[in-house]
Amino acid sequence: MADEIRTIFPFHYGGEADSYTFYRVPKILFTAKIFDRLSTDAKLLYGLLLDRMQLSLKNGWVDEEGKVFIYYTVESIMEALTCGNKKAGQLLAELDEKKGIGLISRVRQGLGKPDRIYVHKCIVPKMSIGHVQKCRNDMSGDVKITCLEMSKGHTNNTDSNKTEINETDLISSAEPGWDESAMEERQAYRDYFLQSCSFEELKARNLYSRGELDELLELLVDVCCSTKQTIRISGDDKPMQVVKSRFMKLDSEHIQYVLDCFHNNTTKVRNIKQYLLASLYNAPMTIDSYYTALVHHDMYGVDE
Repeated sequence: MADEIRTIFPFHYGGEADSYTFYRVPKILFTAKIFDRLSTDAKLLYGLLLDRMQLSLKNGWVDEEGKVFIYYTVESIMEALTCGNKKAGQLLAELDEKKGIGLISRVRQGLGKPDRIYVHKCIVPKMSIGHVQKCRNDMSGDVKITCLEMSKGHTNNTDSNKTEINETDLISSAEPGWDESAMEERQAYRDYFLQSCSFEELKARNLYSRGELDELLELLVDVCCSTKQTIRISGDDKPMQVVKSRFMKLDSEHIQYVLDCFHNNTTKVRNIKQYLLASLYNAPMTIDSYYTALVHHDMYGVDE
């Protein structure tokens, strides 16, 4: 029996363990006390729901407010976790904002359509003891088990005491207190834009602009991961969700267009970031006129 098992499941050699495709279950679900009451199966289900976010981004499943949603039927849960209908419903209830911890919201579509599921960010804001006591009455439910939904008047100042690096993995564009969930969100958006805008193919065609393409990619990711309500573009404050929605519709032609405009620009650019933001935002509206003008210029004076 042991020989048979080794034949079916061979050993790993070298770096072969890196060849798998993984479901990413946030480590915070197993390390933060707030998630202790979640069953292991519910934590695994959250990882499956997170994985579906990339498909939603690819399909453009974003509501009118810019929030990404997914479709994941009870039947799909039953198949993925090898469980019955009742068990699948219980796991969804554990994650749900109405009956459970609040990591997902479900919106019924009716007419036999599957629920629209919004996957919430898995975060635990870091707060000092004094701050928690001051805000205890301003938070919904017990501080130890609440999903930390705060009233409008509540601020999100974080504890400024030093922490160990392995407890909080911060990145420059993430808010204080966000760790693995913020990193996973960035990676999901990065993967989406890499595919939808064909950045690797663009690098192959533009060998001397690889650094600029990397900067454009990170700029897109930064904007889509931002929690600000507005962003300044061309001197105007645009609603962040509108900008995110437009960026999500960009493709490789738009990125190539922005790159060409940047290379062909002859005026001094004082603020590169603002210039690129405006170019990306306006690309869907101006790309056709730009190339039409180039054709007219090239054809000027040419005999029929």
